[in-house]
This record gives sequence, C-alpha cells and structure tokens, in this order.
Amino acid sequence: MAPTAGLRWAGLFVVVGLVTFLLGFGLSFFHRVVPQIQKVALAWDDGIAQVVGRDKVDQANHLLGGALLLLGVILIAKGVRDGVRRVVEILNPSMKDGKVVNVLVRRQQLAAGPRIVALGGGTGLSTLLRGLKQHSSNITAVVTVTDDGGSSGRLSKELGIIPPGDIRNCLVALADAEKLMTDVFQHRFKNARGSLAGHSLGNLLIAGLVDQCGGDFDKALSMASEVLNIRGRVTPSTLDQVRLRAVLEDGTEVCGETAIVESGRRIRRIFLDPGEVKAFPDSLAAIREADLIVVGPGSVFTSVIPNLLVPGISEALAEADAPKVYVCNVMTQPGESDQFTASEHVSAIIANVDRKVFDYVVVNTGTPSSVTLEKYRSSDQYFVDPDIERIRAMGLRAIVGNFMNESDYVRHDPLKVAQRLVDLLQ
Repeated sequence: MAPTAGLRWAGLFVVVGLVTFLLGFGLSFFHRVVPQIQKVALAWDDGIAQVVGRDKVDQANHLLGGALLLLGVILIAKGVRDGVRRVVEILNPSMKDGKVVNVLVRRQQLAAGPRIVALGGGTGLSTLLRGLKQHSSNITAVVTVTDDGGSSGRLSKELGIIPPGDIRNCLVALADAEKLMTDVFQHRFKNARGSLAGHSLGNLLIAGLVDQCGGDFDKALSMASEVLNIRGRVTPSTLDQVRLRAVLEDGTEVCGETAIVESGRRIRRIFLDPGEVKAFPDSLAAIREADLIVVGPGSVFTSVIPNLLVPGISEALAEADAPKVYVCNVMTQPGESDQFTASEHVSAIIANVDRKVFDYVVVNTGTPSSVTLEKYRSSDQYFVDPDIERIRAMGLRAIVGNFMNESDYVRHDPLKVAQRLVDLLQ
C-alpha cells in the first residue's frame, strides 16, 4: 500500500471512530445521565427554596454557578501550573523550590537580548562570556584555532581536526547545564599515563563527536552545545587547519604558537600559515548582524590577532555598524607582551591588521595589591599601564574603570566588563 493511501485510510478510521464515539456518548448522556441530573436539580431547587424562598431560586443558582465556575478555573490553572512545574523539575532537578517561573521569565528576557559577537581565545574570552551571558542568549563566540600545544595540539595533529581546547572553554562558559556536566567537560587526566596523559575529557568528547559526525566539526559543535545547553553559539574563525608564524624583533622567523611564546623575544609581526584560509561563514554572518562586537581580552598575538588575520574577518568588522570594542588585558604575558602598556597592546593589533576593527578600548585602572604584583613579577608578568591619553591620541575612545577581579589570579571581572559593554547600547 502506498504511503499516501495509508494516511488516507488512517484519517478515515479516525473520523469514523470520532463520530461513533460522539453518537455513543450522546445516546448515553441524554437517556441515562440527563434524567439523573434533572432529579438532582429538582431536589437542589427545593433545598435552595427553603433557604432563600421560591422566588429567588434562579438568582441564587446564577450566583452560585458563577462562583463555582470561577473556583473551577482557579483549580484548573493551579493544577496545570503545578503539573508543568513538576515535569520541569523531573527534567531538570536544579529548578526546584519555585524557581521554574522565574527561570522561564529570565530565559525570555535573555532571548530578547542584544546580538553580541565576541572574538578571541584562551581564558580571556571564556571569562568574558560568563558575564555576557547574563545579558543575552544571542551570543556568538568566534574562537581562534591556532593552538598547537597540550591536549588540543595533540588531537589536532593526530586526528586532523581544528584544536578543540579554546572552543571547549567557551562552550563551558556559556553552558546552562548542571555543574556536574560542565565539570565532566573540564576534567583533565593529570595523573594518567600513556596516550590519555594530559588530555582534557571535553577535548576527547568533542573529538569523538567530530568522528561520529563524519568529520563535520560544525555539526559536532551543535551536538556539544545541546548537551551543555549553552546560551548562544560557539563558532571557529575558520575550519581550516592553520598555524601561526611570527617574525621576531631580531628578524628571526618562528612557526607555531608554542614556539613563538617560548622564544622569549619581542614579536614584530604575526602571520597565518597558510594565509589563504576560508573564514567560517556563520562567523561572518554573526559579525554582520551584531548589535555589539567585542574583541578580546586575551593574549594579543596568539588569541586576539589570529582571528583578525583570517581573510574576511577584519573586512566584516570594518563594515559592521555595531559598536566595536577591544578589551585590553589587565596583566602582561611573558614571551608575548612583556611590559606592554595598554596603548602598546592596541598598537600591536593595528600593526598586524590592515583595517580599523574597533572604536573603543576598555582599559582597567584598578590596581592589584603589592603582594599580588610581587607574585606576578616573579613570573615576569606586570600590570598593564593604563596610558589612556596615548589611546585617545590614536583616535580611539577609552572606556576606563576598575574592571579587575583579584582572587588567586588577576583577571577581568566578567560581570563588570559585560555591564559596561552592554551600557554602550543604551
């Protein structure tokens, strides 16, 4: 039997069954139920007449009927609400103690939030995303894919996929899943031996999803995003395998992100190898449609600039109408931005990118404690001097304030930075 013929027969059975049911219900209702209801109604009227009088029976029934209708609506609404709440609590145990309605309202607010694109990599971008997701679920994180060290580098070389580490961190940062699930993604085999040693479980899971999807990294990312229930989307700047190549201050050329950082010499220029890679189309589309674009924070040469070197990215940024902001680092990084001031971070980007890709620069003016500064100094890391006037002299607008969070590490406070960024849209 053809599928369409089968559907027609199924529809016919449904219609015939419904008509038969209604006929049976009507016969039983009118011949068996209605007479019983009439008997009860007569007895009810006699009872009401003894209380309010025969001439007021209709009025009393009308008022009582309205009250019962109202009570019925209230009970139905409560039952539906409690039922939905119970189902949601079963599906997501974290939504207990009356939080369901608040969560649903909050999600509606976030769904109506601004379209934000954040470009970068490393811990800087993932830290910022934790703040931005409090203002919108329409976030696209465009992540650099030049990491060639650690677990990411090994998986990239062995499986021929783009490095998953920075992407994993951004997925976890945007996650709305249970803490247990995010902890699983961030678990690292520190004490393992052999092939698992040093690997992140999240990296292995992403690699497994890529394999399951037949090498389709974008589809694998979508699956990982569903598992973690992220607010927004994480996309690579390119799906092509690419390395970093740098020309150092003494003219030496070094290839590979790890080798560049470990060279210990000042970087003059940074390039992609190969240079002609294709930008991920969804990343370009997100930039064009954005209400707010954020570049950084992160390692200026190995996290921030690489995204901007992908053909099409800087062009899309230059053409975008949205406010474009660079978030400058709080502390310098050894082997990459040694003793850089805020304006020198900006100059490094301008020197390597042939288009103006931001109009604002977020500069931290809060100062870490002397104890913290001394601890960082022992690792050759220094506080980034907020030379605001030099930034303004470059034709850029400085957004200044204490955006620092000082705990075990000195880094940006994601909530403070995100709030200031969103305020630009006001």
